[in-house]
Amino acid sequence: MAKIGVFNNLRVVKEVAFGVYLDGGEHEEILLPNRYVPDNCKVGDNIRVFIYLDSEDRFIATTERPYAMVGDFALLKVVAVESVGAFLDWGLPKDLLVPFSEQFPIMEKGKSYIVKIYVDKKSNRIAATTRLDRYLDNIPGNFNAGQEVELLICNQTDIGYKAIINGTHWGVLYSNEVFQTLKSGQKIKGYIKKVRDDNKIDLSLHKPGYEKVDDVTETILTVLKEQGGYIPVTDKSSPETIYKLFGVSKKTYKKAIGAIYKKKLITIENDGIKLISK
Repeated sequence: MAKIGVFNNLRVVKEVAFGVYLDGGEHEEILLPNRYVPDNCKVGDNIRVFIYLDSEDRFIATTERPYAMVGDFALLKVVAVESVGAFLDWGLPKDLLVPFSEQFPIMEKGKSYIVKIYVDKKSNRIAATTRLDRYLDNIPGNFNAGQEVELLICNQTDIGYKAIINGTHWGVLYSNEVFQTLKSGQKIKGYIKKVRDDNKIDLSLHKPGYEKVDDVTETILTVLKEQGGYIPVTDKSSPETIYKLFGVSKKTYKKAIGAIYKKKLITIENDGIKLISK
């Protein structure tokens, strides 16, 4: 059976002047308009299509990919506000509805919001909501310190950035540990720093511990060689300067420098570090 709001592989069962019809199972035949029909398409072929409802609430297929699908969290822009709610641009001809009851705060035209896309069980229509908490942290988090995860940056708070972890849980990146610009809707790789006793999750953009230090030492040595064996960076340099050069926090940088120094690969000068020639 064809599933609404996601991609399906469906068989062509009929050709008509305005497109082809696909086998939708319980949804019967679903139209794929001519503009989406692949060249040399014929009855019996399987086509990968996205299924949604058209303006008359009929099942329709497209080969276009929306910005996000059912089950996804995404940053989408409001293109209209009408009596039934706000409408979002999600990359398809028919905009995506966010009913007023699913808005917090009330949406404004021209602004972008993080939403969850779902299928309304009563109407079978695809819709979106900004009430994200009902979809997150509903199951115990099976995370371990140091685990690599996918993050969706949501909003900035007084202490840092709230981020959605693997589409299932909330986590926090603390401002004093972030040395790059992060934007709402940005997808980025991160790591579990700590699962706290209250089940809240602290995050990091860098692999914690000395496993990461080993990676950084190679980066520092590479940059030193590229810069002719000398870099004007010390332990008094700003965290922003260190991040710009090496992509790590100042704390991790200092650990890496200590490891390299113990191997007698560098000397630490008053105004920088110098590679020891062999």
